[in-house]
Amino acid sequence: MPRALTPEQAKEVAARTGSIHQPGHAERPAEQAARDVALFTLLYGCGLRISEALALDVRDAPLPGSQAALRVLGKGGKERLVPVLPAVREAVAAYLRERGNPPPEAPLFRGARGARLSPTVAERCMQHYRRLSGLPEHATPHALRHSFATHLLGGGADLRAIQELLGHASLSTTQRYTKVDAAALLETWRRAHPRAG
Repeated sequence: MPRALTPEQAKEVAARTGSIHQPGHAERPAEQAARDVALFTLLYGCGLRISEALALDVRDAPLPGSQAALRVLGKGGKERLVPVLPAVREAVAAYLRERGNPPPEAPLFRGARGARLSPTVAERCMQHYRRLSGLPEHATPHALRHSFATHLLGGGADLRAIQELLGHASLSTTQRYTKVDAAALLETWRRAHPRAG
């Protein structure tokens, strides 16, 4: 079963991950910090897989003032459009400002040597932050995707809409989240159904 973070934990990871510099890294600390905040904000704010986020180029970056949804290439080459929150756009813009003016074909998220950031490095960044901040062991980049889906479902979002946002081919894959958030669904039913009282 997927394990989600609480909304507070997910927001903390998205907002504060970059505040902890990892010693021994060749990257500029300010750029690394902005990158980590942008990456984890994007994962939680859009429900992307880590591989989907790391495959983005600068030309794909969701920036303020842009009304277009983010075009994501998912599993099996399936393309989907994902709406982007203003907080995600701001975090990505702050990161790109820190990087200077990268060319459109450059990887959006880059590592110390300028190549595309690897999922392993992103995992290590989250692990380092998790240990210093006291977050649970299941706080991983992928847990941010689970948190996105669980929090949407808990807020009353339609299961089909969540399926589309996550890029799941089958509704049965998305239905895992109903088990995760059964208590919240029961509470929604109690509040919404006229005969529940």
